[in-house]
This record gives sequence, C-alpha cells and structure tokens, in this order.
Amino acid sequence: MPRKIFVFDAHPVANTLNAHLATTYQAAAQSGGHDVRAMSLSQMSFDPDFGQTHYRHTKPLEPDLESFMQGIEWSDHLVMTMPMWWGSYPAKTKALLDRALMTGRAFDTRNPNFLGLPAPMLTGRSGRVIITSDTPRIFQRLVYGDAFQKQIKKQVMDFVGIKPARFTWLAQAGSPKPGQVDKWAAKMGQLGRLGQ
Repeated sequence: MPRKIFVFDAHPVANTLNAHLATTYQAAAQSGGHDVRAMSLSQMSFDPDFGQTHYRHTKPLEPDLESFMQGIEWSDHLVMTMPMWWGSYPAKTKALLDRALMTGRAFDTRNPNFLGLPAPMLTGRSGRVIITSDTPRIFQRLVYGDAFQKQIKKQVMDFVGIKPARFTWLAQAGSPKPGQVDKWAAKMGQLGRLGQ
C-alpha cells in the first residue's frame, strides 16, 4: 500500500553519506509508488536558539521550520538520516528539534497522561532513523547501552507519538570498507521500495 513518506537528511553538512542515503531512499520509495517529500537540514535557515521564551510565548517558526513540521504532519512515515557526533546529535540537529517540536504542535501539555506526561500530537505515524557512526554497533550496544538510540526513540519519537520507530545503524561510516557504501545504499533502496 502506498505511503506518504517524509525523508529528512538531518546532517548539518551538504553532500555527505547521510545525504546519499536519504536521496537513495527517496528515489527507491518513489519508484515503489510512494508519495515522498524531502528536506535537508544543510539547506535550512533558522535561529537555533530557543532563547528566553517559554511554552506560552514561543518564537514563531521560520519558514524552513514550518516546512519541516508540515512535512511531518503530512506524512504517515518519517525517515531521518543523521550522524552520531560525540554520542548524540549534531548541534544544529538538536536545535531543529528544540525549535520545531513545540507544545501545541508536537505535544500537548494541557492534557497530561496518568504519569503527568504531555499528550503526543503526532500519532498515526511510524518512523525510521538511520544513524551513521564510527562506533562499531556491538560496542555501542554493550558499552554505551544504545544510549543515543534510546534517547531518540523514548525522548523524541515516542514522546510526540511517532511509533513504532525503527533504527538502522551503519557503523564505521568514517572509513567504510570497499563496497560498504554500495551495500548500505542497497539496503536503503530495499527499505525505500517497501516504505519502511
């Protein structure tokens, strides 16, 4: 069944492995009959600083942030590619989440659940997060306990209602073995055609 897929390259730099993976996924999804919209963080312009505001008086979203939110709201499946830097997001990626995923749009503080957590407002969507890293997968799991993956899943995706959120971890991306990028791209193609 065709899906509405929003593909977001969350790498702050243009022409990276993440961009290649995102465009490969996009092309495959389109060839598979899915309706696709795409954006790249490297092309976006916005004030990264949340500033001295709070939930009642937030800064208006700049056009690029508004387009990002509209892409998520339009979709039924969100695909994000991003690198792991120092165990977490690049600064501009984190700033995007700080600014765009706001109360009244991504979650509702007026209707907390029985634990006191805000109600998610982006339900009805699934997610796929593709993480590139130099850290080997087994090391990330056994030594760091999948901390970055858990942060994205529990504190971002689940929090706003995007679930299930699945992950693809592509390790040693800084110096891939010969042919490895082609294998990763083939995997993106398979996921894209299936809309997963």
